[in-house]
Amino acid sequence: MLAGALAVFACLLLAGWVGRNFLAEGSEQVDYRHPRILMYHMVRQPIAGATFNKLRVTPENFEAQVRWLAQEGWYFATMEELAVLHSSPRTADPLPRKSVVLTFDDGYEDNLVNADPILERYGARATLYLVSDRFDRDWSTYKKAHHDSGELMREPKLSDEQIDGMLKSGRWELGGHTVTHANLQEIDDQQREKEIEEQRYTLQQHFGQPISSFAYPFGLYSDKDVTAVQKAGYLTAVTTVEGISTVPETESLQLRRIKVSGKDSLATFQRRLRIGTKR
Repeated sequence: MLAGALAVFACLLLAGWVGRNFLAEGSEQVDYRHPRILMYHMVRQPIAGATFNKLRVTPENFEAQVRWLAQEGWYFATMEELAVLHSSPRTADPLPRKSVVLTFDDGYEDNLVNADPILERYGARATLYLVSDRFDRDWSTYKKAHHDSGELMREPKLSDEQIDGMLKSGRWELGGHTVTHANLQEIDDQQREKEIEEQRYTLQQHFGQPISSFAYPFGLYSDKDVTAVQKAGYLTAVTTVEGISTVPETESLQLRRIKVSGKDSLATFQRRLRIGTKR
């Protein structure tokens, strides 16, 4: 009887070990040949009682994430490289099997002050999706009128001179994010053309760098907006849809991203790199 009980106990232990390792490995892993696109906003300390602390990743956590990516052999790609791959999937040289793109939305000054030194330390690169008219503008109200505290408006923004320096470092490239961080669902066709097409032309002229990628503000867009982005000459566009895109031929203007929250642990970050979501 004792031998039988021990055998049952051993089986239960083995089942528990297998279960834990099955969950650890994850049955939904997305093949590493598909690039991961990470979405950041700010790299700074949270603000007590603030509404948008999910958008604030501490410098310590950001460095831990970038360090882990570097140690694990991830290749820090740019959206420009991804654009070449998506525009010519059959002829373009593939990216390394484990490629990740770090993207930053809006244009906050902490991207330079806090994030850039970390990128430099680990040989990483990033894409900045820039709002052109970003000063003294409370764009959070464009999505939800009651978000009128001015919290994001008060966040220091990058100057054009600072952006010039970032681009010259070779660690950053520029992407479009509309002129005013517009809610594309609430503007007419003429405004849409200005926010998307004219912004790309203006950014290219001002900063002297090709702009090939776009980010939909708030992640809100329709087929009309996708058409406008394509007409403007963008080769890729990113959304806020959670996950990892696997079909370049059809998803190039609606690419998924992995949202990095200020509340994520390193373990959560690592899991999302594997499967694309928190699940």
